[in-house]
Amino acid sequence: MDLSQFRREYLKGGLSRSDLKDDPVVQFSDWFSQARETDIADPTAMILATVSRNGMPSQRTVLLKYFDESGFVFFTNFGSRKALEIKENQKVSLLFPWLDLERQVMVNGIASKISTAESAKYFMSRPRESQMAAWVSSQSNTLSSRAMLLQKFNEMKRKIGEKKVPLPTFWGGFRVKPLQIEFWQGRKSRLHDRFLYSLDETGKWSVARLAP
Repeated sequence: MDLSQFRREYLKGGLSRSDLKDDPVVQFSDWFSQARETDIADPTAMILATVSRNGMPSQRTVLLKYFDESGFVFFTNFGSRKALEIKENQKVSLLFPWLDLERQVMVNGIASKISTAESAKYFMSRPRESQMAAWVSSQSNTLSSRAMLLQKFNEMKRKIGEKKVPLPTFWGGFRVKPLQIEFWQGRKSRLHDRFLYSLDETGKWSVARLAP
């Protein structure tokens, strides 16, 4: 299939240095608020890239649950591929593809587990069936059939009944502490605007414009 002529122009706007906040997390918050006000199906969706022990990268979409100056938080099974790769190599990359706005944000940083108390607080806010699903899914492991997964889920529902669903010891959150954050805005003729924030050893952010 030849896709060489499949293209479009990016015409929704530009990005200049004067538009940017000094703090990239504040800048991200502004862009995130704008994404939430659009018809983007899920502005919290982000692509998480990890690297295995042998250097093979892998990607998957996860959901951002909250963020602040300390980092960007998502949740997962600690036995999943992403969690096991983070255990071997804490350097990860996040990508927010807000294509309807002709924007993307890339975050490079260090992932580490959050506290059990913090994970429990979020876990208790999840829908009850999502809590039980966390118990029955051995994420990333081979599954014989969907019927088997549903059987385990229904057994869990019967076992728990009306009781409170406890936090699994193998499930929780990771926080990605940003070291670099890049903001990309599409422009006409592929002359896109790119600005990279980098954190120095003193904890201060610098900003550089990158060639598209």
